Amino acid sequence: MPDAITVHPAEPGDGDVLGEIHALSWGVSHGPFCTPKVAAAGVEERRTKWHGILAEAEVEAKGLGMDTILLARLNERPGAFARFGASTSRPGHAEIHTFFAHPDVWGSGIAKVLLMAVLDRVRDAGYDDVHLWTLRDSAQARRFYAKNGFAETGRTHDHDFGEGPPLALVELERAVPGR
Repeated sequence: MPDAITVHPAEPGDGDVLGEIHALSWGVSHGPFCTPKVAAAGVEERRTKWHGILAEAEVEAKGLGMDTILLARLNERPGAFARFGASTSRPGHAEIHTFFAHPDVWGSGIAKVLLMAVLDRVRDAGYDDVHLWTLRDSAQARRFYAKNGFAETGRTHDHDFGEGPPLALVELERAVPGR
């Protein structure tokens, strides 16, 4: 029987699920580029921050229709999520602010299904273009986005965690399909 992948809006009670996916994925993808202290703090912060973000998103969705968080499930098990909305730096563009999949589901196709759902929502919200930032040194993430139509813009910036070397980020963008 083929794997079943479903995507739905995250709900206020999904904070622990999002936190676990984010913490584990971030620890694998970003942790090796940080000092052990920064990596441990980063994992813990990501594990606990999503209850507050979901509460804010629920208020915003009822008011201004701002950021949206989608949760993807593989055979009913939560496996990936994305947070997206209006760009924080490029007026008129949508931005994928957060996109993470649990390491156990990497290669399953869940991330592609989730990304297509995000692009559908972005299109339905009236955007023509979407952008995101990803680690320069994450070949896996850059390959995934390139295979799904994203191209580097040439824009970069560093994220400084306050200890150890800053992490270099690259910006990627693509046109929204169907616009």
